Amino acid sequence: MKDALSRQYFRPLGLLMFLMLFASGALAETSGKNDVFLRVTNGPEQGYLIKVQGMQTAQGFLADLGSFARALRLGSVFDGKRMQIDEAFGSTVTSCILDVGANFAVIGSASGDSPKRVLQLGAPPSASQNRVYMPVEQACRMFTLWLGRRVHFDAAESRIDAALGSRWPNASLQSVGRLGRSDLWQTEPPESSGPPADDNASTPPVNGKTMIEDIEVETRANGIVIRFSATGGMRQASFLRPDGSGILYLTIENAAGNPDLLAKTYQEGVVRSIAPALLDSGAIQFTIALNTPAYTIKSSSFRYDAAKNDYVISIMNDVDVEAIHLSEKERRIQEGLSRDADKWKLDAVVIDAGHGGKDPGAIGARGTREKDVVLNIARDLGMFIRQQWPDVKVIYTRKEDRFIPLKERGQIANRYKGKMFVSIHCNSTAGNSKVRGPEVYILGPHKTDAALRVAMLENAVITGEENSAENYKGFSDEYLIMSSMAQSAFATQSTELAQDVLRRLSRNGSNNGLGVRQAGFMVLWTPSMPSILVEAGYLSNPTEELILRDRKEQTGIAYSIFQGLQQYRASYESRVTASMRAAN
Repeated sequence: MKDALSRQYFRPLGLLMFLMLFASGALAETSGKNDVFLRVTNGPEQGYLIKVQGMQTAQGFLADLGSFARALRLGSVFDGKRMQIDEAFGSTVTSCILDVGANFAVIGSASGDSPKRVLQLGAPPSASQNRVYMPVEQACRMFTLWLGRRVHFDAAESRIDAALGSRWPNASLQSVGRLGRSDLWQTEPPESSGPPADDNASTPPVNGKTMIEDIEVETRANGIVIRFSATGGMRQASFLRPDGSGILYLTIENAAGNPDLLAKTYQEGVVRSIAPALLDSGAIQFTIALNTPAYTIKSSSFRYDAAKNDYVISIMNDVDVEAIHLSEKERRIQEGLSRDADKWKLDAVVIDAGHGGKDPGAIGARGTREKDVVLNIARDLGMFIRQQWPDVKVIYTRKEDRFIPLKERGQIANRYKGKMFVSIHCNSTAGNSKVRGPEVYILGPHKTDAALRVAMLENAVITGEENSAENYKGFSDEYLIMSSMAQSAFATQSTELAQDVLRRLSRNGSNNGLGVRQAGFMVLWTPSMPSILVEAGYLSNPTEELILRDRKEQTGIAYSIFQGLQQYRASYESRVTASMRAAN
């Protein structure tokens, strides 16, 4: 980032220093009028600090949604009128689409297999100098409801806090609700084919209810403390101590909250679950289930913390040592599963920009060279991966205009232990300038004459390589069949990867019979991993050449490819984890 301070990762000692700096106000002083700090936590003692850009106005701070999304490691694109933000925290990739000036956002899954939902906004997004802005409080609430994770703006500290570790239990794409101007938790509007006609539902409630925004369970040496964080004035509360089955109740009068986002379950510890319910009397009641088989409850108490506006339950307990030993054993098994799963994580992606150097590849009527187009796309794709997958290593077969033999490209992928190989090209067809559209190929025998012609065009580069006859001796149709059989372990993954990429890459006007195809591309013969070859479009088509030579379009193509990789990665790693659990 521009400022070295804007991206600090903190571990135990770093966390202590981090909190001390915040307590002293040293960090707050470095934030300017056109940015605020975002403090992200994504696990125990894990997180980072980064700036979110924006602008200060008389009405308050307007957050730059593109900067906000990047800080949360989300992808975004903006075409001047519409912004799309994508996330892939879980097994499903979802998108949030906003139109400039519109009072609603549309939430949907990237695969389109879930119904779209309408999220009412308290203030419409605005655009200036190709950036999209929204009041920071509204932006935080939008990300909270969409992602199912707490994103909160502390006006006193001029800081955003985001807890991205895990989605709230029961929060899903189907549970996304309305977002009002000042009442964060609204009930879900009736299903409709479009956005609501008015915004009456977002008017602040006349009864001025206190809102319960978050619940935290703090573990102590001899028990736990449960904190219910609230906004609004103090309310009368009643507390029923645990019964014989370990169930206790907290009821807060004249208060509300979002049951879907406040519901919690715990895999270990004293608390098993916290279930909220809105009562007809206007109160909110929390049913708390304790893990009495493993813990003996000695005492419980309730108090109101006026300094923090928290409703606090304290529970003292004795521990069942055998149950704890069992829990520790389960934890060690889970750690072992995680280590095994790490071996199969997609932690290295190889990006191959086709052609280069003395080999220009296809050349369009306007002089557009394939080698230049695909190098830009490859660099942009690598940038998206580094930004949004900081745990994934990016390997390029070439990052500049130089010639790399086809055989060596696959060897580079294997040498650096890549887990995915993406080769990027542009297509061309002689005598037919009307054919247009992207294509994605996997290694295999040519199924059609068209696939054969494309493979021959891309493979022809070997004739310009030194000692090509010796280096490629035996690379015949028979060798292709043997190579395809050797890569059969990756055939399913390659096909799925190709399908995910093609779904994102497809654009209006394609007439080349879209679909994943097989062909004997030599660059795909060597890599021992799921591998695809992307033909971004036809330079022989005058209209498509204009698209492919445009720098902004190249970035859009790269982002579409990344979205396909994102969908594949989410489903692949979810399957690997599930299969390893089943095996153990």
